[in-house]
Amino acid sequence: MADWDDVRYFLAVARDGSVRAAAEGLGVNHATVLRRIAQLEQRLSVQVFEKRPSGYRLTAAGEEILEFAEQMEVSSHQLETRVFGRDQSARGLLRVTLPPFLATQLLMPDLADFARLHPDIEMEIHSTGEVANLTNREADVAIRFVVDRERLPANLHGLVGTELSGGVYLSRGLLAAWRAGASNVIRPIVINDRGVPDWAHEGEVRPTGIPFRVPDAEAQVAAVREGIGMTRLPCFVGDADPQLVRAPGIKPRVNGAIWILTHGETRKTKRVRLFVDFVSRRLAAYAPLVGGLSASAD
Repeated sequence: MADWDDVRYFLAVARDGSVRAAAEGLGVNHATVLRRIAQLEQRLSVQVFEKRPSGYRLTAAGEEILEFAEQMEVSSHQLETRVFGRDQSARGLLRVTLPPFLATQLLMPDLADFARLHPDIEMEIHSTGEVANLTNREADVAIRFVVDRERLPANLHGLVGTELSGGVYLSRGLLAAWRAGASNVIRPIVINDRGVPDWAHEGEVRPTGIPFRVPDAEAQVAAVREGIGMTRLPCFVGDADPQLVRAPGIKPRVNGAIWILTHGETRKTKRVRLFVDFVSRRLAAYAPLVGGLSASAD
């Protein structure tokens, strides 16, 4: 019978197509992965991979084993979440994933408050735009911007926080210069987009320059503060920044909602329940700011 610890190495190589990539993802060295694969092949008396110039490719036997390996993975995760769900102590590790903007521009003071209230809970914050796989226990709670609730996985438990609105912003200095008739070039600031955004054709102030592209949200905010041009931001970012102002003639637009997501037995643990209740109350208090109701264009 195959050992699950060997099988998970097999799955990593099958999915990545590379021993090196699998080793990096598992946090082990190259030799460990090769040894585990060799152990699995010896135990099952078959060769599971062919090594080719392009990487590792499953053999016919490997293809058959893959289906059973994935079933073992699902069973392993189900066992972990069931055991985790029985843990009702307000201590231990709590992993939370949320987009960088939510972490740095809105919720970090609240995360700090929760950590102070519950010093026995070890907080692990993953500030990323990537969607963590809650089913595979990559995180215990995910706070996410959700545009279409119908696209949420059916196996996740979701608690809607508040509607999220976005507006178009520019620096107060750039707006003052535009009103004074200055000939400053006003560029649309975008994150990795190639075209000119739709909002560039709305409102009283129209960007005249070619797009200014930035790699992430933090650079986006820094660029608009420097007066490079205009950009779309969540209202909780733009309205809270004293250096920025809404572009006149463009109303905020609802972009979806902030959801708090958990999975299966995980949501029944005390530390997860405490956190979800705490954050949902804080998000409710932020509803005017997040919904774009707390400010207006100058």
